[in-house]
Amino acid sequence: MIVLVVDDEEGVRRSLKKVLERDQYSILLAESGQEAIELVRANNRDIETVISDFKMPGLNGLETLIEIGRLNPEVTRIILTGYATMESAIESVNAGIDGFLTKPFDNAELRAKVKEYNIKKRLKQFVSEPVLNELQRDTSDMYPRNQTVSVLFTDIRGFARMAEGMTPRELSELINRHYFSPLDQIIYDYRGTLDKHIGDGIMGIFGAPKAAEDDTVQAVMSAVHMRDEMGKINKYLADQGKRIAVGIGIGTGEAMVGIFGSAKKKEYTAFGHPVNIASRLEHMAREDQILICEQTYERVKDLVEVERMGAFTLRGMEKPIEVFNIITMK
Repeated sequence: MIVLVVDDEEGVRRSLKKVLERDQYSILLAESGQEAIELVRANNRDIETVISDFKMPGLNGLETLIEIGRLNPEVTRIILTGYATMESAIESVNAGIDGFLTKPFDNAELRAKVKEYNIKKRLKQFVSEPVLNELQRDTSDMYPRNQTVSVLFTDIRGFARMAEGMTPRELSELINRHYFSPLDQIIYDYRGTLDKHIGDGIMGIFGAPKAAEDDTVQAVMSAVHMRDEMGKINKYLADQGKRIAVGIGIGTGEAMVGIFGSAKKKEYTAFGHPVNIASRLEHMAREDQILICEQTYERVKDLVEVERMGAFTLRGMEKPIEVFNIITMK
């Protein structure tokens, strides 16, 4: 693992290098924000953690870490400062910085904190932030229970055909950058829980672990935002002869939500009718379609314009359900 240390004081840089090398980190050093940014550009996928002093000439530490986050959102970003005010701490947290340390630092505490912030950053890649926050606050909220939720599924149309002629690295770069990253972020932005990736599919839950009155509205708004975002992305990809065609399905109803799994692997997820409906509707959806069930429609009908698709008997279900295609938000 490579750690980049950014500080305008040479003594601090050397001290941090000596401390962190005890944990087998490879250390890069920069004396300014601009130098750090250039190092991240040159080693984008190799640098895992950046520790930056807050007060520096030129770009300060917060400005530096914000720019580094734009270059690579997966980097763990930590502020180190001798000016430990509540205001700067809040500013850093609001900017999405992963950790906050103060000078003078205790060597053992600093090493432990760097490990802690890295673990939390990696956990967020496997456990959605709402779930992580609830686990930290009260684990009892994670126990399985019945909860009314709206479940959203997305999937790429013609994925196998799209992947033909692409190397694994090219395909990974395409869908990670232009599909998973932007659509995952949209789920977060609309207070959804990113449940999982299933092949080239995405599953999001709205209404768990924490429920709100507008969970279904948030699910539908996120789907419309996803469709708009993929339209912009596909305009960009057209110059490369590529296109990512996406269909979306949303189901609403009572599900069993909570942590499920074995001693080897557990995950926070949902089971039940709305999950099955959302999955089936997503399979039905053509490119750019957002198909929703009647329960979803009833909760958002004053906010959307829809095309009534009719009643369908979905696979594995006895009774037909009414299906609606969302045209636009009113």
